[in-house]
Amino acid sequence: MVQASVSASPRESVIVVMNANRSKGAMDALDWALKRVVRRQDTVIVLGVSGGFGKKNSCFPLNMGISISGIWERLEFSSQGQGEARPRELGEEIQRKKEQYQNNLQPFYRICKKNEVNMEVKLAFGFCPEKITVEQAQNSNPRWIVLDSCFKRHKVCIYAHVGCNIAVMKGKDVATLTPSKAPPPGNFTQTDNPTFPTEDNQDGVDPSQEGDLSVQPRSPCWYPLSWRSGFPRAFTQTELEDITNGFSEENLIRVEDDIKVYEGMFEGTPVVIKSFSENDERFWTMLKILSRVRHRNISNLVGFCCTGTSVFLLSDYPCLGTLEENLLNNNSARKLSWKARWYIAVEIGGSLRYLHEECVDGGAIVHLSVCSSNVIFSSGCSSMLGNFTNARRLHKDNAPSNEDALAENSNLEEDEGFSIDVHDYGMFLIELISGKAALSHQNWNGGQSLIQWALPLLENGQISEVLDPRLQDSNDTRVVYHMINAAIHCLRSDADHRISMSEVLAVVRGDQLAMAKC
Repeated sequence: MVQASVSASPRESVIVVMNANRSKGAMDALDWALKRVVRRQDTVIVLGVSGGFGKKNSCFPLNMGISISGIWERLEFSSQGQGEARPRELGEEIQRKKEQYQNNLQPFYRICKKNEVNMEVKLAFGFCPEKITVEQAQNSNPRWIVLDSCFKRHKVCIYAHVGCNIAVMKGKDVATLTPSKAPPPGNFTQTDNPTFPTEDNQDGVDPSQEGDLSVQPRSPCWYPLSWRSGFPRAFTQTELEDITNGFSEENLIRVEDDIKVYEGMFEGTPVVIKSFSENDERFWTMLKILSRVRHRNISNLVGFCCTGTSVFLLSDYPCLGTLEENLLNNNSARKLSWKARWYIAVEIGGSLRYLHEECVDGGAIVHLSVCSSNVIFSSGCSSMLGNFTNARRLHKDNAPSNEDALAENSNLEEDEGFSIDVHDYGMFLIELISGKAALSHQNWNGGQSLIQWALPLLENGQISEVLDPRLQDSNDTRVVYHMINAAIHCLRSDADHRISMSEVLAVVRGDQLAMAKC
């Protein structure tokens, strides 16, 4: 590595992300940024991103900075590169890019010098644009991120992980703007302050009394769309085409079980659009269920569209990913302290209790797919139960005509559905306790399920063998034991000794009476 130090100063920054392979219009984003959003004494970080060159896996970053006082360079090879890069080929490419950027940036360097703006230029090869942009944003805490037009498909993901304004170029001097939201916290925060029992009434414990589980205010304009007045609502085909850029491949996230999942922006807020075929019964079942549930810890419906040969459901975008994704990432998992995981357990348990016991109109609802991959984090870090593809209502559908048969069938259906959710919630608690995602654990351990591995250890008191080793907190043992007790009760539940979600939730909260009954 060759490096020359650069003196740091407390400047605000603007990141401009450009395609390092483009020549025509390559500087439009930088030109727009300097004219519109860069202030005197700011730092402009020009991030040139290229898909790589040479062998597919031969990726490296080259950082070249231009400051008021001169030029400094740092050459560094990525540890993520998996291929072999030929030194001569690398050297030629590096030199060519350096010369190209120095020539292209000379006019902008003069503008920056005149306005006391510091300019840094970084070239990155073989990196995912959204990942390298988010990493740069986390390091420099920018006020604005300006994206070249070719990176517009990455805006939603980038926006979900940063707390600044974003502009995406549409043409020379034309950009679409997305205002900043409340910044994602460094540690998991509880923003909506649900009422939890405290030791004063001996009904349970409130771990937030013991630590600094900070509360950060959230801008009213950043509440999920499903929480705002006027939603859910019917959308037109034209609106959906605008949101998804004409259902472009760039906006297509994935295809699963014949359901196409798109991402997009509506009223400055990220949304997910699921596209079903017109005759897909799952759409109609989900629409019936989601149109009548309203809970702060459920991924509620934003809207629907029933025109044409396809039908659509819109929901809030999981801005901070799923719990599974956060558990599989070491840095994210460490930020989910035991207190935060306990809050998640309470929130998801509360959403299940709501579905089972508080949906009076039309009968109870069972989710049938409770796991970490179906728990998402909203912009305010509240956990939400999502993916109602397998959910169903009880009682009302397919009812037998005979009243006695109806009663017997309803009871059996209730018991079976409730038991599945309670059992799955127990597995979900083990995911929180162990920091392991159920599906990935099974795939990596010869088919042994997470429950088969963890439950015998917990029942034998070998708790330390199960606890997530990435968390070192020793002051939160009470909430960990509450989750363990609840998980064991859920997984032991059978036809002779059933436990309801209300009872489970009481155990999670540390209710002594509930634990004695169980």
